[in-house]
Amino acid sequence: MTQPHQIILLAHGSSDQRWCETFEQLAAPTLKSVENAAIAYMELAEPSLETIVSQGKANGTEHFTVVPLFLAAGRHLRKDVPAMIADLESQHGVQIKLAPPIGQNPQLGDAIRDVVLQELENSGS
Repeated sequence: MTQPHQIILLAHGSSDQRWCETFEQLAAPTLKSVENAAIAYMELAEPSLETIVSQGKANGTEHFTVVPLFLAAGRHLRKDVPAMIADLESQHGVQIKLAPPIGQNPQLGDAIRDVVLQELENSGS
C-alpha cells in the first residue's frame, strides 16, 4: 500500500539501549496516533534514518518530514542532518523536509513546567 507521507521522529542515538528506550517511550504516543510515523536514530542505533527512508521508499512513500527530538539546533542539525537528508534524497529520489527541533516549540516549555509542578507536588513543597 502506498503511503504518501511519513513522519520520522529523529533522535541522536546511543549504543546504550536504555537511552534508546527513553526515546522510544517518548515517541510511543505519536507512533500510536500518527499513521505511518516512525522513530529513527541519527547514529549509533537502529533503525537509522537511512533504514526508515529506505523502507518507506520501498512501501511507496515519496515525502518525509523529519522532526528532530533535539532541544536546539546545534552542529548536528545545522550540518550533519541536512547533509544526510541531501544524500538520502539523491539516493532514493524522495523529498525530505527537516522540521525545527522539538525544543523550539513553546509547547515543550509548557510540558516541562507541568513536569516541574508535578515534582513539586509529589515532594510536598
